[in-house]
Amino acid sequence: MGLVLVLGEQAFGWNEQGHMSVAYLAYKQLTPATRERVNALLKLNPKYNDWAATVSQQVPNASAGDKDLMIFMIAATWADQIKRDSTYTKDGGQNGNRPDGSPDPGKNTGYDDLLMHKYWHFIDTPFTTDGTTLPTIPTPNAQERIALFRGVLASTTATDALKSYDLTWLLHLVGDIHQPLHASTRVSSTDPDGDAGGNLVKLDCAKCQLHAFWDDLLGKQNNLKTATQAARKLPKPNAELAAKSDEKDWIAESFQEAQQTVYSAPIAAGDGPFTLSTQYKKNAGKLAKQRAALAGTRLANLLNTELR
Repeated sequence: MGLVLVLGEQAFGWNEQGHMSVAYLAYKQLTPATRERVNALLKLNPKYNDWAATVSQQVPNASAGDKDLMIFMIAATWADQIKRDSTYTKDGGQNGNRPDGSPDPGKNTGYDDLLMHKYWHFIDTPFTTDGTTLPTIPTPNAQERIALFRGVLASTTATDALKSYDLTWLLHLVGDIHQPLHASTRVSSTDPDGDAGGNLVKLDCAKCQLHAFWDDLLGKQNNLKTATQAARKLPKPNAELAAKSDEKDWIAESFQEAQQTVYSAPIAAGDGPFTLSTQYKKNAGKLAKQRAALAGTRLANLLNTELR
C-alpha cells in the first residue's frame, strides 16, 4: 500500500489532498455511464489493487459506490506518486523538470512507459515586469498533453490500456493547471530563464518557496476522509466559467491570476525572501478554492462529453 506511506510527503501542483478534492467533485458530477467507464479503465492501472487496499484500510465500511469514488480520488494523485517510485526514471534536464535530454519526452504508449515526465505537469508561460527577453515555452507541456490525452479518450480506435494511462494523467493534469504557478513563470534580470513557477522565490521560513505555499492551500491532511470533507466545503463554481471546455482558456485564467494575485504585494521583484501578509494569505486561499471547484466541474464535463 505504497500510497499510504507517502501521502504526507511534499507534493507537486496541489498536494494529494487538493488533487483528491478536485477528483471528488468531478466524480460526483459524472453520469452513471461515465462512472462505469472510468471505473473499468482505472482497473487497468498497475496500482489499482494498492488503491483498493488503501480505501479498505482508511474507510473499511465504505459502500461499493464509495469505494469506486475513493479509488478515483487516489488515481488523481498517481502522476505525482510515480515521482517517488523507484521503478520510474527521472528523465530530462533540470532535475527532470525540462524535456530536453529525455530519451522520449512526448511518448504516449501507456503503462510500459516508465519515465516520470515531470515536465508534463505544467506549462511555463513566461511574463516579465522589467523588460527581460522572454524564453520559449518548452514542449511537451501540460497544455499539449491535455489536448493529446483528451483526444485519445474520445477516440474510437485507441485501446483501453492506453485510455487508462491517459485518463489517469488527465485526472491529475486538469487539477495541476488550475494552480496558477503551473501555468506561469516570472522572467527577470534575476531569473532570465524564469523562476520555475515560483520555486525560486523564497519565503521567510526554512525551505519555504512561493510554489510550495500555493501547493498547500487546499490542505495538508492527506487522507481520503479529510479530502472528502475539504471537497464538500469548496464553493460552487461560476456556471459560465465552469462551462469553458478548452484547456487553453483554463491555462490563460491561471496565467492571469498568477500575475494579478500570486505575484502581488508583498511579493516584489527578485527572489526574496518575502513575508506573506494576512491579506495575501486570505486572497490566496479564496482563489485556490475557486480554482479547485472549477477544475472539478471542468474535469467532469470533459469526461462526460469526450470519454468513449
